[in-house]
This record gives sequence, C-alpha cells and structure tokens, in this order.
Amino acid sequence: MTIERIESTERMSRIVKHNGTVYLCGQTAGQADWDITEQTRQCLEKVDALLAKAGSHRDRILSVTIYIRDMKDFAAMNVVWDAWVADGEKPARACVEARMARPEILVELTVVAAA
Repeated sequence: MTIERIESTERMSRIVKHNGTVYLCGQTAGQADWDITEQTRQCLEKVDALLAKAGSHRDRILSVTIYIRDMKDFAAMNVVWDAWVADGEKPARACVEARMARPEILVELTVVAAA
C-alpha cells in the first residue's frame, strides 16, 4: 500500500492519497477581508481544485469537517455549502466553532474523499 503525498512542504502535504482515499489539508480563503459567504465559496473552489489534482471530485467526498470562527455565521455558510453539494451526494459532515490560526479566518474545511 503506497502513500502518495502531493504538494508537500516542510510542515505538511496539501493532499495525501492512500489505499483509494484522498485526504486534504485544511482549506481557508485567500483574502482576509472577505465575509463568511465569500470565504466559504473560496474554500470550496480550493477543495474542487485539489480533488481534481488528486483524481477525485466533490461527488466522491466521504466526510468534511467545517471549522467556523463564530456560529453566528453558520446559516450564511450553509447557504453556500448547500448550493455546492448536489442532492444524493452529501457527505458525512461535522461543523464546530473553533479559534482559528489567524483572527481574519472565518471558516476552514478538511476533506476526506474516495479517489
């Protein structure tokens, strides 16, 4: 069983593939001044790009953990999420309020998908 690490740095890999499963590192938005809607949209675009690079797709996501800085943004984040995930392809999901690495980060997603 081979482990493939893609886009590795001294600290982590953006993608790890093992035994038919794709693991993505936490995805955050690129712009600190975006609101929760735009940050969520940007995170999901990054997820799409990384999954494509790994030979997978959003319809193969098994589970997602969403870290949100403030639960007051939960409904707005869900509007973007619900538009992104197709009916019949919804993964297992957890959403937790968390202190982020930087205060301007409003949302972060970690993803596990089938290859």
